[in-house]
Amino acid sequence: MKKRIRKILLICGPVFLLMQIYQPARNKDDGQILPSHITELYKVPDSISRIFARSCFDCHSNNTRYPWYSYIQPARLFMERHIRNGKKELNFSEFGNYSKRRQESKLESISKQVESGEMPLASYTWLHKNSKLTQQQKEMIINWVDTTLKNYE
Repeated sequence: MKKRIRKILLICGPVFLLMQIYQPARNKDDGQILPSHITELYKVPDSISRIFARSCFDCHSNNTRYPWYSYIQPARLFMERHIRNGKKELNFSEFGNYSKRRQESKLESISKQVESGEMPLASYTWLHKNSKLTQQQKEMIINWVDTTLKNYE
């Protein structure tokens, strides 16, 4: 039994260490807010902007705050997949590059997913406890989306 465990460690240890060499480029834009950013296009109150920054921007913008475990594979690969998929679905940094119709659709989707609890993802809030939305924060986002959609029709 001890020989088997030792053999596994002798094989897995170097593989784990070799995995650490691969470090994909980070999702960082040096904190720049471009004209296409949602906060530049719409009147986003500071309270909503702070909620987005804390609960949404890590996966849905061009600027991710990386935690300590992001330097360890395979956690990094898992994070990068979430970020890539999140930005593909909705990118707040590129919001102005969407057509007007798509912007409205994305805003409606934000409202629906926040209301249903689909966003932020449970796997994200499990590791980032402060990103979990309270009922009041959900209502704030939903009300902001409703007001924004009415004002920009």
